Order: sequence, then structure tokens, then C-alpha cells
Amino acid sequence: MSRKYAKLGFILAAGASFLLSVSLWFSGNTQEGVFVGLWVPSILSFGTLLMHKVN
Repeated sequence: MSRKYAKLGFILAAGASFLLSVSLWFSGNTQEGVFVGLWVPSILSFGTLLMHKVN
């Protein structure tokens, strides 16, 4: 059960990062938007790494 919540947490964190990136981009802070947008694959990759380490 905790594994399911961990997966959900990583997906929510990546989704929040994506939404923050889009909102920064369209508010005129394009460099900050790109920077925060780079977090999305990093968060998902880190989650994948941790999920495979658990097995």
C-alpha cells in the first residue's frame, strides 16, 4: 500500500512542477519556467530509481 502512495507522490510532484513551469512561462518568466520544467523528468527518474531499489 505504501508503494502505491509513493508512486502517487512522485506523480503529483511532477505534475505540480509542470503546472508551476507553465504558469511561470506564461507570466513572462520564461527562463524560470524552463528551469522548473526541467524538474519534471528529474522527479520522475528519481521516483523510478527509488521504486526499483525497493524491489
